[in-house]
Parts: sequence; C-alpha cells; structure tokens
Amino acid sequence: MRLLSDSIADDADFFVEQIHVVAIVFDNTDDVTVWATTLFDNDTHFFHLALPFKALDTLLSLAHTRADALQEEVADALAAQEWPALLEYNSDEKPPVPLPSVALKLSVTYPAVEDDETGDGEEPDDPQPHNIFYLEGVYVRLDT
Repeated sequence: MRLLSDSIADDADFFVEQIHVVAIVFDNTDDVTVWATTLFDNDTHFFHLALPFKALDTLLSLAHTRADALQEEVADALAAQEWPALLEYNSDEKPPVPLPSVALKLSVTYPAVEDDETGDGEEPDDPQPHNIFYLEGVYVRLDT
C-alpha cells in the first residue's frame, strides 16, 4: 500500500472515491483524524483526513448499513472521555468501513516551516506534502 501524498501531482485540491475508513482518532477538541484508504491510479493508497468533528457525523451517516453502529461507537468513546480515542476498523471482527457512492474533495497540507540547520528559516525549494489532507467537501452520487 502506498501513501497518497506520494502519488499526487501538484498541490491543487483533488477528489478521491472508493474510500474505506480504517480508523478514527479524536480527543476533547473539535479536531478529528480519519485514517482511510482509497483506490487512486489503480492502486490502494493510505491517507490521513483532518476534519472538524461535525463533519465526522456526515461521513459516518454515509456508511449505509454500518452508520448507526459507528455513530453509537463514537458516542460511547466520547462518554468514556479517555483521550485520545482510537476506533479501529481493520480486522475480521471490525472490517474497514466503505463509503459507497462518496467522493471527498481534499486539499494538500505541508509541514510547518521550521528553521533549518542553517538557521535562515527559508522554505525548502521542493517541499514534500504531508500525508494529511484537509476535507474540503463531501459529494454523494445520487442514483436515479
């Protein structure tokens, strides 16, 4: 499995489909990270998806038959207040969660600029993107 960040051509927003959620990580903030896979350029790629907690509910509601169970599991983890909460879906008992008919619009992220060894604080000539993407939009294919 490859990293999605290794296969993108530029820093423009782009879409992914055929998404499978393999983990959800959150704490007592509004930030959530979803670990997911997607079929991109005919190969499976892994990526992290950063999104606000409210958008997580939207994604989970698109998991069709597993939506209610997933939302209940997130609610139970919130009630336990053990941070960070890690919900994994990568086993026979809890397989990855498909998001059928869903396309996600993602934006690329880059590491924060830090002072390099020379101390000049300049950005590298060819910065490599993080394998963490921000969610820009959720699109659902409607069957007619």
